[in-house]
Amino acid sequence: MNAALDRRFEPRSAASTRAVVVAPGLELSCLIVDHSPTGLRLRLDRNLALPTRVQLIDIARALALEAEVVWRKGQEAGLKQRGEASLRGLVPSRLTAARDAFLRAGGR
Repeated sequence: MNAALDRRFEPRSAASTRAVVVAPGLELSCLIVDHSPTGLRLRLDRNLALPTRVQLIDIARALALEAEVVWRKGQEAGLKQRGEASLRGLVPSRLTAARDAFLRAGGR
């Protein structure tokens, strides 16, 4: 990609990490394709509409990332990260669905 066309303010790092998108009534497997300190690019398992706000479960790191969907193109989506919390141990009630999805995905 041409650097002049890239609107990112921070460098992205390639990734290939299993994750799950969680929102009310939605639990969707995906792959984190790349990430920066404030954003992520996902490849979704299915082409479904996403709500504006989602929680992304990074299974390997046992983290729930609270994020805003800022763009969609086919089965890819760009997210702006708004916060993160560990899914190990006790979690705030707002992350209960995320912890349940983490455990169903094989997280420990």
